[in-house]
Amino acid sequence: MTDAANALSDTVHARLLEMLATGALRPGEKLPGETTLAQRFSVSRPVIRQALTRLRAEGRIETRKGSGTIALGASGQPAPVGLDFGPLGSIADVRAFLEFRYSLEGEMAAHAAALRNADAIQALRQGLDRLDDDLRSGRSTVEADLSFHLLLAEASGNRFYGATLRALAEQMRFSIRLTGELSRQPLEQRLARVRAEHGAILDAIEAGDPDAARGAIRAHLRGGITRLFG
Repeated sequence: MTDAANALSDTVHARLLEMLATGALRPGEKLPGETTLAQRFSVSRPVIRQALTRLRAEGRIETRKGSGTIALGASGQPAPVGLDFGPLGSIADVRAFLEFRYSLEGEMAAHAAALRNADAIQALRQGLDRLDDDLRSGRSTVEADLSFHLLLAEASGNRFYGATLRALAEQMRFSIRLTGELSRQPLEQRLARVRAEHGAILDAIEAGDPDAARGAIRAHLRGGITRLFG
């Protein structure tokens, strides 16, 4: 998509999120179809599709077979019963958490590369653009970083990856923030490396190379361990 289309997708995402927050779209309510939404917002269907992909990755909507796309609410989908990982209570916990993600997200990225869904790849590209914008502006990159990984789970085509990562969202925020605060690397060097690592993940998925995608995200998570623990 072009920069203009990405900007339109951001606008549609924000307006749908506002509808969820105000109750214009209530939890459990079916969303209008893509064509209807495209007419309502005066945009193309690919723009709508990209905004919906982002909302789905954030756990704010879900697609149910035979029922269409259902609203879950502005705050997203709660963790399923029995899937409460609890807070990260120690540095050892953080390391174990990153090692767990190493296995989980490696396979998730490999599935995304094998599937190579065009809409999901466009959403990932937009997510990488948001990360770039935050890096250039000096804003916190925590939410953009988290969003990229949630979009990656969506790109896998397996809803259980998405459910697991949404259940781990708070732990991921904490570990991303902690890695940034405690890293011994110079700030500019660390941020450039993080950007390059995310870019390599997306490049491998766009190329449809599962082994390279698995390797790229594992290199990224190994880098996080190194930045935090040396």
